Amino acid sequence: MVPSTSNLSSKQPAHNPKDIEVEERKRLLVDRDGYDSDDFDQPENKEERWSSRKIAITASALIGLLITGTFARTVLFGTPGRTHGSETAVLYSNGTEGFKRTVVIVSIDGLRADYLDRGLTPHLLALSKKGLRAKSMKPVFPTLTFPNHWALMTGLHAESHGIVANNFWDPASKEEFHYNRISSAWNPAWWLGEPMWETAEKAGLVTANLMWPGPPKTLTEASPTYFVPWKDKVPLGEKLDQILHWIDLPLHTRPQLIMAYEPSLDQAGHATGPYSKQVNETLVIVDRFAKDLHDSLEARNLTDIVDIVFVSDHGMTDTSHPEPVYIDDILGADGLKAIEHEDGWPSMGLRFHSNANASKLLHALVEASKANPEKFEVYTRQTMPERYHFSKHERIAPIYVVPKIGYILTTHAEGDVGMSKGNHGYDNDEVSMQAMFVAHGPFSVNAKAQYQRRSQDSRLVARAKKGWHSTSHDTFIMQPFRNVEIYNLVIKLLGISNKAAPTNGTIGFWEQYL
Repeated sequence: MVPSTSNLSSKQPAHNPKDIEVEERKRLLVDRDGYDSDDFDQPENKEERWSSRKIAITASALIGLLITGTFARTVLFGTPGRTHGSETAVLYSNGTEGFKRTVVIVSIDGLRADYLDRGLTPHLLALSKKGLRAKSMKPVFPTLTFPNHWALMTGLHAESHGIVANNFWDPASKEEFHYNRISSAWNPAWWLGEPMWETAEKAGLVTANLMWPGPPKTLTEASPTYFVPWKDKVPLGEKLDQILHWIDLPLHTRPQLIMAYEPSLDQAGHATGPYSKQVNETLVIVDRFAKDLHDSLEARNLTDIVDIVFVSDHGMTDTSHPEPVYIDDILGADGLKAIEHEDGWPSMGLRFHSNANASKLLHALVEASKANPEKFEVYTRQTMPERYHFSKHERIAPIYVVPKIGYILTTHAEGDVGMSKGNHGYDNDEVSMQAMFVAHGPFSVNAKAQYQRRSQDSRLVARAKKGWHSTSHDTFIMQPFRNVEIYNLVIKLLGISNKAAPTNGTIGFWEQYL
């Protein structure tokens, strides 16, 4: 779910909160992207018989070339790891050009962690065998697109970065944020914290943003060097071309941080559910994209220079046959009319009119929840579970009704109008809400090698204290971690940790891997 680039007036008319909820539901039901790239499998090389003389001559020539190439690389680009003024100034060679350490982070919206176990993503799994994969990555609450993409960018929980839902009311500005309206979604006043691209730009690095959800600039007027705004139904092949265009730029204009976003899997999940044929077909397509991106970097001899980090923002659960919880049965007709603002669907963040008896209405909701604990929970900012990290911001509605998996909050008048067959936004501890993490590049290879050296055996057995599991000789699965750790990973890979902004991540979390 991303901001639209359709023409919108600068001042939005007032919207009924029920209309907004139905509008958001309907916008989820979008067709998926297409991608027509072929699977470029290379044919096996045929063996040839060589004479001993040919072998000796060829070996001598190769040794000579290797010595010459190594000397030239050292003279022209310096020894890998040697700094030239600063860590970010280190130049590496792919054999023909100088490159600085580069990170490409790609978000596949709605790629549930266990989608990788369906046997439909051989290329992502191949990358994880060469690099790293997490068992899962925990999204922030609420498990929605905009709060989590900004958490990935800033390392902050929603209560800290201010994007507390895809749509919500701000009592300070008396305005509504809606993910699909440029007038709000691109207004930097909504977006708190420092995104990784701002940190990188401040450190003098070039950055590029390919449709990542968020504003084109922050309150400090910082912006990525390159910015491609959101546009729906852009084929993945075109996005790959754009990434490679940036990779192929001259050294001083080439981005060291590239962020890219792909929504087609999330759109398929909403439209047809997480177990549908369309989701599986789209999963194959995004997996092919991962292969093509890796192969393109490999063809440029960049896999030892460029780190690729694939992430998702949240998972997806089946809502094709949800059981309704009728809020009007709990609040009554007058209580329903007393709702002034409703935020955060599929949850209900409720703000009542000033003349309403909010305490009485809250009591009715709490008692109904106690009678049906398997269906929904009701929280205030004071009773919100600490693990949600979702109470310390005035944009969070004073009353939050959170449905359990398998249930929807609605009214008799609305029913399930606009309800998608797949959804997210639920408790971020739920298995179906977990996101994925796969990385490949010098970081992941070195991290794995480091743990192999520490192990008594070349295979890493399951050891919780080490944070790893081994499912085969060359597959390593990290223990689950929170997505607020991603900011510090990218900043560390870029060599600018001394410029990092404060985050909600764990201090030193990546030291065990880097």
